[in-house]
Amino acid sequence: MSAFLLEIYLWLKAVHLIAIIAWMAGMMYLPRLFIYHHGAEKGGEAERNFIVMERRLLKGIMNPSIAAVWILGIAMLIANPATLSAGWFHAKLALVIAISGAHGFYASARRKFEAGERPRTARFWRIVNEAPFIALILIVILVIVKPF
Repeated sequence: MSAFLLEIYLWLKAVHLIAIIAWMAGMMYLPRLFIYHHGAEKGGEAERNFIVMERRLLKGIMNPSIAAVWILGIAMLIANPATLSAGWFHAKLALVIAISGAHGFYASARRKFEAGERPRTARFWRIVNEAPFIALILIVILVIVKPF
């Protein structure tokens, strides 16, 4: 199996990168929706629209993307297990795990918004909105530069 995966490695990498882009777009947009949701009138039409938008973004884009990122990443590791011994990869993996945790946190918050709650503050979501992008910058540097 690893021989086959090695043959299609560049395709795995390309689709992995596409999934990362889709996932990160959602990770940066969902908190922005939460900010707008905070300002919407409870029970109003805008709130109902935000609930639909948040659910569709999470279930239609973010969840399939995170699954693809992990599945393709594991497939690439099976094809090229030497990557597991690289220091930069350990740092990258820690950041991916952290972003995955943030994904779960966002999913939990979305359910609370849907239930009519207003978890955290709009200011909190403005700050949190930047975290995935900062992690993404660090990951790209680790993968491209391989500093250690």
